Amino acid sequence: MKLDESRPFIPMKIAVLTVSDTRTLEDDKSGSTLTERLTGAGHVLADRAIVTDDVAAIQARVKAWIADPGIDVVITTGGTGFTGRDVTPEALEPVFEKKMEGFSAVFHRISYDKIGVSTVQSRATAGTAGGTFIFCLPGSPGACRDAWDGILQSQLDYRHKPCNFVEIAPRLDEHLKRKKS
Repeated sequence: MKLDESRPFIPMKIAVLTVSDTRTLEDDKSGSTLTERLTGAGHVLADRAIVTDDVAAIQARVKAWIADPGIDVVITTGGTGFTGRDVTPEALEPVFEKKMEGFSAVFHRISYDKIGVSTVQSRATAGTAGGTFIFCLPGSPGACRDAWDGILQSQLDYRHKPCNFVEIAPRLDEHLKRKKS
């Protein structure tokens, strides 16, 4: 990771959503992994919640966070597999204004080095909506560590070169401002 130390660190306000029918905040290892990593990096945990594997519940929570000007980034964990209950991509991809194709590709490249071809069992995805970055990660602590350490930590750091999400964040909703004028 290339850091330009002459630039200031700008903390992002990040909400973490665990999608699970069985987890509670006390035993949510993936949500805790993300929370520890993002706060350890200097970011702000804006909110944290757990919802069931239900399209309407997932959409409602994430849409509320998108509408909240105090939240810059939403990271979900869980619901990206192929079982009948895994519906996070179905819930959130229709919410995306722009899908981030490269996120899934890079996540799978990192994951492949750790778990080999089993990475094909993940439908990790990402996009933007309403000026908010949204990342949908698998429900394992290892996958959350891989995504944070390998992608999100650097892309959510304003000092990262040659480019990062922080510097483009103010411009994510330009299309909405043009429609109002």
